[in-house]
Amino acid sequence: MTKRKLIIGQNLAGHYVEKIQAAIPDWEIIAGRDSSVWQDELASAEVIAGWRKGMEDALKGDTKLKWLQTWSAGVNSLPLEALEEKNISVTSASGVHANPISETIFALMLALTRKIHTYIRNQQLKTWHNAGLKLEIHHKTVGILGIGAIGKETAKIAKAFGMTVLGMRFSGQPEEYVDKMYTPDHLNSLLPECDYVIDTLPLTRETHHLIGKEQFDLMKKTAFFINIGRGDSVVEEDLISALEQGLIAGAGLDVFETEPLNESSPLWEMENVIITPHTAGATEYYDQRVIDDIFIPNLRQYLQNETPSINSVCYKKGY
Repeated sequence: MTKRKLIIGQNLAGHYVEKIQAAIPDWEIIAGRDSSVWQDELASAEVIAGWRKGMEDALKGDTKLKWLQTWSAGVNSLPLEALEEKNISVTSASGVHANPISETIFALMLALTRKIHTYIRNQQLKTWHNAGLKLEIHHKTVGILGIGAIGKETAKIAKAFGMTVLGMRFSGQPEEYVDKMYTPDHLNSLLPECDYVIDTLPLTRETHHLIGKEQFDLMKKTAFFINIGRGDSVVEEDLISALEQGLIAGAGLDVFETEPLNESSPLWEMENVIITPHTAGATEYYDQRVIDDIFIPNLRQYLQNETPSINSVCYKKGY
């Protein structure tokens, strides 16, 4: 009898593979990032965990693939149309990043506010200068665009600083720790109120280039813009222009329209910009959270002939 097959497109520690195998003792598990490990197994895989470039072959012809569990929160890089056409269930790793990314958000906010980035540059030059430090983060107003797991955790932390929290989500539903919720059609009313604007948005048709010249013109000149969502949610040329013209005070950027960020980008040289290389979600607990909190619970549902429900991706919404 042919064994049911799971492909894991990640280099997992042995004890994680053993934990998954214990849940599906009669299955064959193929694990590894390198395509040579799984390329010849794609046609017979029933479940894939961790999509990688080159796995499109699993969607050819009369595919056996029934369910895809991603290893990332974003799904914009997936062949969503092909997956939908084949009626394949997709679940994401949304929620895994709430702790590390919220920490990165506040690291960027605090560094810009308290001029830590400037002092690091001064340290390299052995320059003793106060750099005009005066701003505080306490009791300011923060606007969080996208109130998912990351946005919720960020709002919770913001309250520890006594901040007023404004949120934006497509449903407009209220959320704990968010003082006032906006929908995207009222984004331009939210922006002028904020001392910090945080972009945690996924990339969809609706969010592509959602923030551009019009939005930066509406922000306070003293406002800081933080983007840990997706680079394509922002018109990068307009962001650069806003920073150069002093329309906003500075930016903390983890994501960009093109990655890696081109060496010729003026963002590298701007003293009011902090750049991180799309690492906001990096954490020592990443694999543990995906496996224990999402994949294995979803796998148990799948084994009961149920559709995996944790972080189920809606094809219409794109997330």
